[in-house]
Amino acid sequence: MTSTDSAQQPSGTPAKAPAKDPWDLPDVSGLVVGVLGGTGPQGKGLAYRLARAGQKVIIGSRAAERAQAAADELGHGVEGADNAETARRSDIVIVAVPWEGHGKTLESLREELAGKLVVDCVNPLGFDKKGAYALKPEEGSAAEQAAALLPGSRVTAAFHHLSAVLLQDPEIDEIDTDVMVLGEERADAEIVQALAGRIPGMRGIFAGRLRNAHQVESLVANLISVNRRYKAHAGLRVTDV
Repeated sequence: MTSTDSAQQPSGTPAKAPAKDPWDLPDVSGLVVGVLGGTGPQGKGLAYRLARAGQKVIIGSRAAERAQAAADELGHGVEGADNAETARRSDIVIVAVPWEGHGKTLESLREELAGKLVVDCVNPLGFDKKGAYALKPEEGSAAEQAAALLPGSRVTAAFHHLSAVLLQDPEIDEIDTDVMVLGEERADAEIVQALAGRIPGMRGIFAGRLRNAHQVESLVANLISVNRRYKAHAGLRVTDV
């Protein structure tokens, strides 16, 4: 037996499949993205950036008229509807509502969001004279609250650390930042990573399961302090990946 022969796999042992390239992400260009809270600064900014990148976007609000007015302002084919219709018509639903209405909004849309990929980007924060500080929901995080309220949905967490000012500025062509994406199913996280990557300058980075969402959400309080101190619109970059 030659040295080459002795290095071969034992007979009957299946060859190990090569590891999947973490940057081999799905094509999401044909998916419809709904944004609950799409008339607020963060939701409106995300809707604008995704639509500008060629994504089909519907923004939702409690009042369809308000959503349509915001959609008309954004252009790029963005549509407006009430929250329930937005959820029904979308493949991916980004939750960008204020923390105070987070639970109530999702509970009211449980049926419409069943089977959908939900992306929670809500940051539970409090504010006092010392500035912003993180709140810890009973479930652990906003994303985990969403997962508890939406048992029929596939809940992920992403888009927490983006500046609404930069997102809405038409003079800015690229958003220089990474997006930390969390989820229970790697395939769902990869869809969200790919969606983030549709926006020029952005990357979606897998950052763990939903149980790790609290520290990602709470980091926004630190970024607010950074922005106030340095008069900036800070984001995050993950090095060596």
